[in-house]
Amino acid sequence: MPKETAVYTHGHHESVLRSHTWRTAANSAAYLLGSLKPHMQILDIGCGPGTITADLAELVPDGHVTGVDHAPGILDQARATAAERGLRNVEFAVADVHALDCPDNTFCVVHAHQVLQHVGDPVQALREMYRVTKPGGFVAVRDSDYAAMTWYPRSPGMDDWLDLYRRVARANGGEPDAGRRLKSWALAAGFEDITASAGTWCYSTAEERAWWSGLWADRTVASAYAALAVEGGHADGEQLRAVASAWRAWGLAEDGWFSVLHGEILCRKPTT
Repeated sequence: MPKETAVYTHGHHESVLRSHTWRTAANSAAYLLGSLKPHMQILDIGCGPGTITADLAELVPDGHVTGVDHAPGILDQARATAAERGLRNVEFAVADVHALDCPDNTFCVVHAHQVLQHVGDPVQALREMYRVTKPGGFVAVRDSDYAAMTWYPRSPGMDDWLDLYRRVARANGGEPDAGRRLKSWALAAGFEDITASAGTWCYSTAEERAWWSGLWADRTVASAYAALAVEGGHADGEQLRAVASAWRAWGLAEDGWFSVLHGEILCRKPTT
């Protein structure tokens, strides 16, 4: 069975976690929430620092949530997040989505947010998610689509950022435009009952622009992504600094606006 072959482009630099810890079930998994029941057993794949995982645990007080991630180090932060909220129905473990160490038909919901864009074989990942889902349960996946991101005002530096990020992500074995491909991947994995939708994040206030531009400017020069961009020959330090400056300039624009489009799929496993 295939194992993880892609390199996680972002890493876990503070500038990355600044974004990841902002995520909640409400702003990142709204398409799933109407299907949750208090007793459900949930597997949250690629849980990162655990903010969405903790929200899911609160929504299934009579159930249980298992958060898993390929990177062992981030799980300490996830455990701390759950402990701070006093949650007793959540646990965390290391896992590879291509080969989950779980029996068939274990979970009522298998959830993955911003995961399939970073894996080597998204179709195999979906097959594994389907395998460990109980009959009648759900596989829920949401991924951003970089080519569909849009912003104003335009600037050559921001265009350079998008081109650079997509090249680095693909060189690492991922697919940055995953959002538009989720339904196709689910069909290839054998899913039949698929509800496809879309969701957005939007940043336009002065506070939102400062936060979003600042974390991307810092990520461009200081994160694992920056190192991979240089090591892979995609950019040098001067080019990265120019992209970071473009981000900061956009963040200062009074009329600045940025939208992130996500593809979403909610797939139900047949009962027979």
